[in-house]
Amino acid sequence: MTTVYERAALPRPMRERRRPRPSPAGLLPALLWAGAGAVVALWWYDTRSVVGLAGWLTDAGRITGLLCGYSCAVLVALMARVPLLERRTGSDRVARWHAMAGRYTVCLLVAHVTLILFGYAAQDGAGLVDETLSVVFDYPDMLKATTGTIILVAVGITSARAARRRISHEFWYYAHLLTYVAVFLAFFHQLALGSDLVGNAVARAAWYVLYLGTAALIVWFRLLAPVRLNLRHKLRVESVHREAPGVFSVVVRGERLDELDARSGQFFRWRFLADGMRWTSTPYSLSAPPRPDLLRITVKALGDHSAAVGLLRPGTRVWAEGPYGALTADRSTASKALLIAGGVGITPLRALFETLPGQVTLLYRARTAEDLALGGELEAIAKWRGARVLYAVNGADGTRPRFTAESLRETVPDLAEHDVYLCGPPAMARDLYAALSAAGVPDRRIHHESFEL
Repeated sequence: MTTVYERAALPRPMRERRRPRPSPAGLLPALLWAGAGAVVALWWYDTRSVVGLAGWLTDAGRITGLLCGYSCAVLVALMARVPLLERRTGSDRVARWHAMAGRYTVCLLVAHVTLILFGYAAQDGAGLVDETLSVVFDYPDMLKATTGTIILVAVGITSARAARRRISHEFWYYAHLLTYVAVFLAFFHQLALGSDLVGNAVARAAWYVLYLGTAALIVWFRLLAPVRLNLRHKLRVESVHREAPGVFSVVVRGERLDELDARSGQFFRWRFLADGMRWTSTPYSLSAPPRPDLLRITVKALGDHSAAVGLLRPGTRVWAEGPYGALTADRSTASKALLIAGGVGITPLRALFETLPGQVTLLYRARTAEDLALGGELEAIAKWRGARVLYAVNGADGTRPRFTAESLRETVPDLAEHDVYLCGPPAMARDLYAALSAAGVPDRRIHHESFEL
């Protein structure tokens, strides 16, 4: 079925111009490691000598504590959804950096607590339990720091892959927000007890700048910017359309949506203010080029929330955050492109198929022909822009077509001269990445963004 959205959009060919923008993907990690180096230099400057077992343990606790404090600020800053990172580097890469920072933070935290307690116990000639009780209850701001430590470790446990499989996304999401509380509670003991900060006015001022700057990013991009977006653009569900078994498109109407500067291939985090859905914010890609008054997403029922999308009523209020993601025409470096979609991964690539400049081929993988969502639109787009759309579905006996370097070169003989955009299940994306590399496609021309956030 052709929706209101497509009847207005399909008759006119669209192209998005490439807007080359430098990505901070290479610079940011270097800056973060340079910050860690500055923290180590601060400890080195303030450490005149280390004597005895107690000294070694205590000083090791100091350096891990400083690095943990720095890592906490980095961890929270990477949660701020800063557009410079989310739209140029890619949300999936930022999420990986955040996950890595989380692992570093928890490891440094455990090391700091362990080393400091053993060091203080050795220094005072006391038992470990007695020393722990003394530190927690007698030292300034340590009760708050202990509470923050427990919260941060608990958040780390729930973020482990094995735990994520056993808990709901909603529980994980709201537990994750407690990271802000944990870092806030732990901040004060750093200034009260951190010997490298207590006697060094410059270091203390830098620490305030680090944490206040991080807090400003969170307040602006996680709170104020979304409030402004939704008050200004007044998003509501326009219509809902079934595209394939368990797959629905939702058209969202709003005001002055061109001001969002959304691009084909990007996504928003959507919260539908309907019963049972208002407490969940989920990332869904735009499945058609954004218009000044309409946005469209296409969702496959993979869980309770996504299944409820098909039941949304016109007029339902929508709370959105974004746009996010870097899977756009800005990544294009060649005049030819191959788009490879798997299942519901067709959504961002359908929008790119309509707007990506140059010669474009789309390869769409699905279990059955019935699962090929948006097929009518893809055929219409291919017809008026002179592009190719190819399908790969399971055989009658369930045999899955394999993507190999040889089969890809047969499909696209000059494959190495193409940009390749991938979107699909992680296992499929990994296999395709290996096959494309074996087929001679340079890494810089393979563009993939995971939406498992």
